[in-house]
Amino acid sequence: MDQPFYDNLGKLMLRLTVGGLMLFHGISKIGNDAALSWISGHLAGVGLPGFLAYAVFIGEIIAPVMIVAGTACRAGAVLLIVNMLVAIGLAHSDDIFSLGNTGGWELELQGFYLFGAAAIVLFGSGRYAFNPD
Repeated sequence: MDQPFYDNLGKLMLRLTVGGLMLFHGISKIGNDAALSWISGHLAGVGLPGFLAYAVFIGEIIAPVMIVAGTACRAGAVLLIVNMLVAIGLAHSDDIFSLGNTGGWELELQGFYLFGAAAIVLFGSGRYAFNPD
């Protein structure tokens, strides 16, 4: 059965929001040696090789482009979920049960990307995609 127009439009809006906003995080890391060193240091702190810091480009550039374009959208969303779980585990694990200064969840931004990507996995790309799933 064909989905109504607004279902597909909602999926497009979700893809553009989650993927588009995450893409800014990835772009900010291009040529930013300090950010990569910071990630590398966290990886080394848990016994992982520092070169894995470059995988952030998969989760913050390649995956968002896949999501925004709607090409292998669910796979891109899974990559984004993995990226966010690693980020939470490495840098934000102490804040999982914390509230911020304004009363919101300390990890609301990370939660937005994590659960937004999970919704994309469940919903798929919708009709308005280069390669709808």
